[in-house]
Amino acid sequence: MSGWSDEGAGERRGQAGTAGERPQKPLPPGWSVRPRGMRQRPPRNLDVRPERRPARPPDGGRPPDGGRPRDAGRPRESGRPRRPRHWGRRIGVVLLVLVVLLVGLGVWVDSLLNRVEALPDYDGRPAATPGADWLVVGSDSRQGLGASRRRQLGTGQAAGGRADTMMLLHIPRGTGKPTLVSLPRDSYVPIHDHGRNKLNAAFAFGGPPLLVRTVEEATGIRIDRYMEVGFDGFASVVDAVGGVQICPKTDMRDPMAGLDVKAGCQLASSKKALAYVRARHSGRGDLDRVERQQEFLGSLVDKVTSPGVLLNPFKSVSLLRTGTDAVAVDQAAHVWNLVRFPFAMRAIAGGGGVATTVPVAGSASVPGAGSVVQWDRERATALFEALQHDQPVDGLAGT
Repeated sequence: MSGWSDEGAGERRGQAGTAGERPQKPLPPGWSVRPRGMRQRPPRNLDVRPERRPARPPDGGRPPDGGRPRDAGRPRESGRPRRPRHWGRRIGVVLLVLVVLLVGLGVWVDSLLNRVEALPDYDGRPAATPGADWLVVGSDSRQGLGASRRRQLGTGQAAGGRADTMMLLHIPRGTGKPTLVSLPRDSYVPIHDHGRNKLNAAFAFGGPPLLVRTVEEATGIRIDRYMEVGFDGFASVVDAVGGVQICPKTDMRDPMAGLDVKAGCQLASSKKALAYVRARHSGRGDLDRVERQQEFLGSLVDKVTSPGVLLNPFKSVSLLRTGTDAVAVDQAAHVWNLVRFPFAMRAIAGGGGVATTVPVAGSASVPGAGSVVQWDRERATALFEALQHDQPVDGLAGT
């Protein structure tokens, strides 16, 4: 029969000997039985071997030398070419933005500064000297303090304002050490048009201008910058930095200043810190007081310029706002003039500068002025002349 093969017919007839079975038609070579609907696979040519894909090398397909593919640096033959990456331009844009932000911040802070008339111009005023000389004044002004705040800080109800703290800060022109000289408030000095009196009386008689003139005439040093802070500003700055460390050497109790502390280093709140720098009832009175003021100011500046404050935008911006409200400067001062001040104070606190008090000969009681501090005129003159010529004061400092 057409389409049938006789090969194996006897074997099939022997297997299909059962009655009723239908003999099966053999399939063409290379074909197989598949369910309906499934595509038939075409026959393979057994004489041709299929091509094998090359095995992937164990190192993940990298070139033998372990570097870039050989054609990695060649331009593409087709497709869109790569655009060069301008890293230098991007870095330049970032730096430009940072500079603009810093300049904008400086202008903003400069606009917030409180300025007062402080630097007088008068006949016989000392000539300008190398370096920069600051007069730093802490007044007992209660301006800005409400009744509840006064009770909280224990400042009392005194009206007006007197100079409670006076310090002369010399910042050298070169790489020398900055020098901080405390001027006791009870120093007995000549005051223009008011005879001789306590130094802080000049502030009460004529405000910052007369105080600056009195210091210039007593020291022979021209004051370049003036900075003043009152009770409210003092307390606000201490609160803004979360308290300041004080280290009294002995237990201290002064009911007049509201002070009661134990010996040893401790974190002081604004109330305790204010009482600590105001206390006067101790063995050396005003001289012990100026030493505590220097200690506290150094500790405060160290806290303000610490990385934890400077690198924290929430603390640093808040401190800038508080500081500009708390401090008053002379009319010619700008924010770029103030930059060196905290770092000079930080150097002094860290032992990289000199902190001292004007040499003192002793104390006396003067009619009309009360108990006063008298300078050692010879040693004081040598100290101030060294500062005038921007020279080291080692060996000249101390009481």
